[in-house]
Amino acid sequence: MKRAAVLGSPIAHSLSPNLHRAAYAALGLDWSYEAIEVGEAELRPFLAQLDQTWAGLSLTMPLKEAAIEICASVEITAMNIRSVNTLLPGDDGWTGTNTDITGIVRSLEEIGLEFGLESALILGAGATARSGIAALAQMGVGSVGVSARRPEQIAELLELAATFMISAHAVPWEPNAESLQVSLVLSSLPGDVGLPWAQAAGSTTAALLDVAYHPWPTPLAAAWPTSQIASGRSMLLWQAAEQVRLMTGLEPPVEAMRASLN
Repeated sequence: MKRAAVLGSPIAHSLSPNLHRAAYAALGLDWSYEAIEVGEAELRPFLAQLDQTWAGLSLTMPLKEAAIEICASVEITAMNIRSVNTLLPGDDGWTGTNTDITGIVRSLEEIGLEFGLESALILGAGATARSGIAALAQMGVGSVGVSARRPEQIAELLELAATFMISAHAVPWEPNAESLQVSLVLSSLPGDVGLPWAQAAGSTTAALLDVAYHPWPTPLAAAWPTSQIASGRSMLLWQAAEQVRLMTGLEPPVEAMRASLN
């Protein structure tokens, strides 16, 4: 029997066990998957005591950046965005990668968005926003605006966008309808923080990916005037499906995993 788990702190709220266990059941694998409370200081000693029965690990906050120093190797895009959410065992140690990017891309494709987006606005500037930059690069976005409360965070994202050859610019934090006249709004804000932007949504024609998912709909999603809306649950589903593929080597049973979220 193989083992896998999601690590983070706090971790009790995680839906990852539902998703991975549903996948194992559908694939006929006698594997286990659990949620384990692990903080930054505990990550290295925790990994050191694992044996060869472990097929992989999912990481959530606050471990996504801390894991980079512990990995024997890190996939180049995960290194660029400084965010590792998946650890895979190897002969020389752990390999770090990031499936949040795939989660974002597949979520956008699922609501009908295609390669070659004209423009996008990212709200927030944390780890998910960095993954968003990489995902939008894969989607061929033309230009990206970034709006966040701290100017230094915006500057960091603008520099990151440049490494992906994306034209990016700062957008005032004060919500306004003009800033929302884009092809896509990607909100990495906690649910209630997006309320002022919800009030400014007006008649925007943009699609929305709101990475928050509990409770759903968020104030932003509830007020959004278009039908092209993806939630954090969609992103969670698709990033977990990619983790299942990487850990098992099998095609992930996406619909069985989706059903487990309900």
